[in-house]
Amino acid sequence: MNDSQISITLPDGSSKRLPHGSSAADLASGVGPGLARAAVAARVNGQLTDLSAPLPDGAEVAIVTRNDGDVDALYVLRHSAAHALATAVRELVPGAGIGFGPPIDEGFYYDFDVPAPFTPEDLEKIEQTMAEVVEADDAFERREVARDEALELFADDPLKLERLDEIPEDESISVYRNGPFLDLCRGPHAPRTGEIRHFKLLNAAGAYWRGDERRRMLQRIYGTAFYSREALEAFITRREEARKRDHRKLGRELDLFSIQEEIGPGLVCWHPKGARVQLELRRWIEDLQESRGYEFVYTPHVSSEALFRRSGHLPNYAENMYPRMEGEDGEAFRVKPMNCPGHITIYAAHPRSYRELPVRLSEVANVYRYERSGTLQGLLRVRMLTMDDGHVFCTPEQIEDEIFICLDLVNTVMTTLGLDYRLDLSTRPHGEKRIGDDEVWDMAEEALREALERAALDYEVDEGGGAFYGPKIDIKYRDAIGREWQGATIQLDFNLPDRFELEYMGPDNKPHRPVMIHRAIFGTFERFTGVLIEHFAGAFPPWLAPVQVRILPITDTHAPAAAEFRDRLATEGLRVELDDRSDTLGYRIRDGELQKIPYLLVVGDREIEAGTVAVRARGAKRKQEVVLLDAFVTRVQDRIDTRSLDT
Repeated sequence: MNDSQISITLPDGSSKRLPHGSSAADLASGVGPGLARAAVAARVNGQLTDLSAPLPDGAEVAIVTRNDGDVDALYVLRHSAAHALATAVRELVPGAGIGFGPPIDEGFYYDFDVPAPFTPEDLEKIEQTMAEVVEADDAFERREVARDEALELFADDPLKLERLDEIPEDESISVYRNGPFLDLCRGPHAPRTGEIRHFKLLNAAGAYWRGDERRRMLQRIYGTAFYSREALEAFITRREEARKRDHRKLGRELDLFSIQEEIGPGLVCWHPKGARVQLELRRWIEDLQESRGYEFVYTPHVSSEALFRRSGHLPNYAENMYPRMEGEDGEAFRVKPMNCPGHITIYAAHPRSYRELPVRLSEVANVYRYERSGTLQGLLRVRMLTMDDGHVFCTPEQIEDEIFICLDLVNTVMTTLGLDYRLDLSTRPHGEKRIGDDEVWDMAEEALREALERAALDYEVDEGGGAFYGPKIDIKYRDAIGREWQGATIQLDFNLPDRFELEYMGPDNKPHRPVMIHRAIFGTFERFTGVLIEHFAGAFPPWLAPVQVRILPITDTHAPAAAEFRDRLATEGLRVELDDRSDTLGYRIRDGELQKIPYLLVVGDREIEAGTVAVRARGAKRKQEVVLLDAFVTRVQDRIDTRSLDT
């Protein structure tokens, strides 16, 4: 090959020769003017890079174009938007310290060291100035600099100097400039600020520097950006709907739960109505498991520290565990972050035969994890978690059938609740945060992959997303407004049985090592309930609703008969309450609607005489249906028995 040329492989497998020193932008131009106009970045040997970066000989190159459905395209746009935001803040507050400004799942943020928190009026001014930065259409120019030059460039910004100190001596240092703004950054970025046409600043909040509550408080501005106005408007509409559905807001309004400062952050108090939701979920998941051969156990909330050292939690998970407690004799204890060591000890309590396997153990239990205060968020991230935790001990030959049982449980729960879901195969973590050798991990990952493929299930691979002791299948599900959540997990573990020297006697009368499957179908009750509150917007289906029926006598004279109706429904097993307050009927109907009660029953003279009720079903607006009380009971019990989503 001519030394002055390089060879590039395109996504379709074809190759293209270009002059030495050519960039991805040159490649796009060579393919066609349409591609060149649409290009914003490139994937070079799988790595996202600037269009302007010179291409290495023999590289596999894909051009990234403007596309709101492409994760890489949005990453580049939002990373560029974060720099445009910082440019605007620096123009309005020249001395602002510049922290981090990464893209995130739904947009971007940037942290600033400024004298006072940003107000809504400040955000409006910043957004206007940001629009001017976009209009200027300045190029994003990358340059590699020596460490001494970088120290000089950022001499007036201690946040950047701290970041520079962390960059290894043998690693290159790059800076990006757009117009007047210079930032320490790896990139990549869009070619010019003019790409950032459709953006919105969302809110500001305090954020500790490096997420450490012992460090200074910075001011974080969140924003988002899309390539099309339609995508931006759809996002804003979805965000407004999410605000209405916020489980913290609805939790207060519906009196479901509280998190009280006097008790402590991340520790949930379930009020009677919220506790009823928990109880119904618990009964359901325990019934589902019992029908599939699970047995129920209970293990202590506090265990010897030695147990967690043996399991590998202390060296691999210590930052998420509560500090040690010491008894009078000096023995150390920990509150449990996981149930698996306890379930292992139950399996190991007596000799096992292959005829007993699989052993399926389940426990709805509280575990305790020290989540950092800045990460706590209502029910979605808490410090005391309630898990529908299960562990299966089986032979290698039984792995596939047990995985199928777990997946069937997941499918039953998701379809009953009307949740679409997908699967990720999460492989071994990178670095040292794992136990076991590569041969064991290869075997475990292959077993999960084969189970998914034999079940003909589509899945994506999450490289490095596994637990420290084994790979897993993660279930991601979407709620009513399209947001994706982490749900169930199914983890395959060859390592802990080995650490605890678990055995069963095989048909050859020799000891063998069982395989362990960790699984939680809801994940945690707290997060799952928080998501369900938002998914249903607080309007739980009848079987799950804390109060299923509220009876409303038209006047005080109808109250005694309404009370008899209440008692009759309660006898039939329905969760019913009587609202005989002296307020107007219209007010009480409106209150029942705000409380999202599935059925409001109005009782007056006609209903008392005929043994009927005037039913106002949730979602029927003002439509009212008069039915016999017995027919109403049959209807509601059918909805409950079938766990219908409809009223």
